[in-house]
Amino acid sequence: MMMYYTHEMGRLALTPARMLANTQSKMLRHRLNPWSRVPGTRSIASALNVFEDLTRRYPKPAFNLDTTVCDGETVLVNETIVKRKPFCQLKHFQRNIDRPDDPKLLIVAPLSGHFASLLRGTVEAMLPGHDVYITDWRDASMVPITEGNFGLDDYIDYVVDFIDHIGPDTHVLAVCQPVVPVLAATALMAQDEHPSAPRSLALMSGPVDGRVDPTEPCELASKHKLSWFRRNLIHSVPAPYPGTMRKVYPGFLQLTGFINMNFDRHVDAYRGLFRSIRDDDAEEVARHREFYDEYLAVMDLPDAYYLDTIERVFQEFHLARGCFKHRGRLVDPAAIRKTALMTIEGEKDDISSPGQTRAAHTLCTGIPDDRRVHHLQPGVGHYGTFNGRRWREEIAPSLQKFIRNA
Repeated sequence: MMMYYTHEMGRLALTPARMLANTQSKMLRHRLNPWSRVPGTRSIASALNVFEDLTRRYPKPAFNLDTTVCDGETVLVNETIVKRKPFCQLKHFQRNIDRPDDPKLLIVAPLSGHFASLLRGTVEAMLPGHDVYITDWRDASMVPITEGNFGLDDYIDYVVDFIDHIGPDTHVLAVCQPVVPVLAATALMAQDEHPSAPRSLALMSGPVDGRVDPTEPCELASKHKLSWFRRNLIHSVPAPYPGTMRKVYPGFLQLTGFINMNFDRHVDAYRGLFRSIRDDDAEEVARHREFYDEYLAVMDLPDAYYLDTIERVFQEFHLARGCFKHRGRLVDPAAIRKTALMTIEGEKDDISSPGQTRAAHTLCTGIPDDRRVHHLQPGVGHYGTFNGRRWREEIAPSLQKFIRNA
């Protein structure tokens, strides 16, 4: 608990300085303040503003997808929770239009530190032609310890339950971390001849086989024993959070890892923010904050789920080696026969390198060749496979065509 407690105390201690910096920045930039025209004042105000940005707490972002465009018509979108479970809620983006022929799409968001709203651009691109649902994972620090723990097997149970709730002919898109549990869930449903087994499955930028061209996260997992992760990265949630005393992998540790992977890029981004504030470039300031308000909002992960994933996915590669079990039962991807399969990768992905996701085709031998698709997107990294211009203009149309064909 000590590290988590120290982190929280540090944030509280910085609160007065952050509030003062914000106030001083506004005063120094105010047009009625004669000091605002003194050379160097705008730079000081900009530096104070950047300090405030770096030290504030970033809350869970909203999706803010109130409308979409269907066949040229702007329609309202109502975001509703259709199923609640202790560690996740199933959200439905219900469009105010009758389009019964549009495919039902479940987007399984990653439980890897960021909130599901990181996939806002993914949802936005699929909304015009699909009936979209998404898994909205809860911050483990907000789940009371009385709800019990949550491991990788529970994750798979949640996915099966959500697909069953949506019903037959559901198409599933798993982004990043969920590719392994979602592929396992699909295999189990095929083995059981479940009536709601997915019509199609799209796996995007995830570690189906982390042995392929290992990236920095894969090497970190293989470099240390599981006991090292348990000893150094698992901490207890302090009061007054609802999840007090729950063992978690804190979101702030995951964020530190993400930032360190591209530290120079983030430093340059905040240098750019400093210049944009100083020069009153409101468009650039808004663009920076739109990204970092999302990127810096993080959540805690349940310890059992995190350690299960490290051991079974990144250290022992159970699914790729054909020994993945769910509650003691062997999972057989070769049992998938009726579900079409698409894999999507980014050429420059430094989290799940090309080949790691495509490995699913090797495992799913029961799927006919004419129901398989692989898409390797040139020039994009991990984030670019599900957000940004290349996603909207090249990857999403390919995914939409795959779903329609399925």
